[in-house]
Amino acid sequence: MTSQPAPTRSVLSTLDRYLTVWILAAMVLGVLLGVANLRVPAVVVPIGLIAMMYPPFARVRYEALAAVLRDVRLLGLSIVQNWVIGPLVMFIVAALFLRHNPEYFAGLVLTGLARCIAMVVVWNEIARGDREYTAALVALNSLFQIVAYAPLAYLFVTVLPPFVGLRGLAIHLTIGQVGANVGLYLGVPFVAGAVTRFILRPKLGAARYDGDFVPRVAPVTLGALLLTIVAMFSLQGARIIAHPLDVFVIALPLVVYFMVMFAASFFMARATGANYERTTALALAAASNNFELAIAVSVALFGAASGEAFATVIGPLIEVPVMLVLVRVALAARKSFGSELMAGAA
Repeated sequence: MTSQPAPTRSVLSTLDRYLTVWILAAMVLGVLLGVANLRVPAVVVPIGLIAMMYPPFARVRYEALAAVLRDVRLLGLSIVQNWVIGPLVMFIVAALFLRHNPEYFAGLVLTGLARCIAMVVVWNEIARGDREYTAALVALNSLFQIVAYAPLAYLFVTVLPPFVGLRGLAIHLTIGQVGANVGLYLGVPFVAGAVTRFILRPKLGAARYDGDFVPRVAPVTLGALLLTIVAMFSLQGARIIAHPLDVFVIALPLVVYFMVMFAASFFMARATGANYERTTALALAAASNNFELAIAVSVALFGAASGEAFATVIGPLIEVPVMLVLVRVALAARKSFGSELMAGAA
């Protein structure tokens, strides 16, 4: 097992630490611009969506995939947690809380299908999880999303609702519609990020690439995300003024989802005998989401002023504070792993 340094305050940068504040400020600014009829040009949204996805893919350690592939048991568990349990939990939670609002339901389902490929690295560092294993999980989710997101979106948004008595929640999409947009907003930045890593990293050296280049381009994600949120909320101003409580209506099922996913994944990993570091990496990866992708797909399919897009934007607003709480829960649980090890040694 690779030793892990104790987390420090520097792990979570000032930009990341106050992400919820920045998102709230961008929302307020967007609403104010919308009320004043000063809308951001629509072209800003697709540009911002592609730009925000590039840095995470440039940071993914694709070469770390071997770490997951060697452990078949944990590999299978990760796939089940992320691509079976995660979508099902979000589908159930969204149906329970939003059965009278198909747009918000679809937005949350699209969020649940987008598995995390960025911020989970930060959460894992703070929680003292397995760094290499987290990198491998991120690489696995990155590649899996490209082939799995479109058919799963079609399945959970269009096919399944009528079969479980939720006909009114079904939104008719085609795999082609979802696939085309996933190809644009996920495929393009994936290729750009992967090419950057495989060409530039050998030239700069691993230390300079990971320690200098990646941190320099990382703020592009936040900047593009905030710009996109301002643009979207300038279009959503009338909706928010008319229905201000909708933010809380969307937030509640999200909180339930994050907590259920973390708890279920943590106990599942622990039950297989995984150590604390890998258990935490698996649980945090399963509980996190790639909200950038969910926003991009919902905007492309339904429009920036849609209820679906509005629901996906609430995701990062809620995820950041909830995940920080779950990190503390993981660190508290770490003591029980130590006790078990000591008992076994005795």
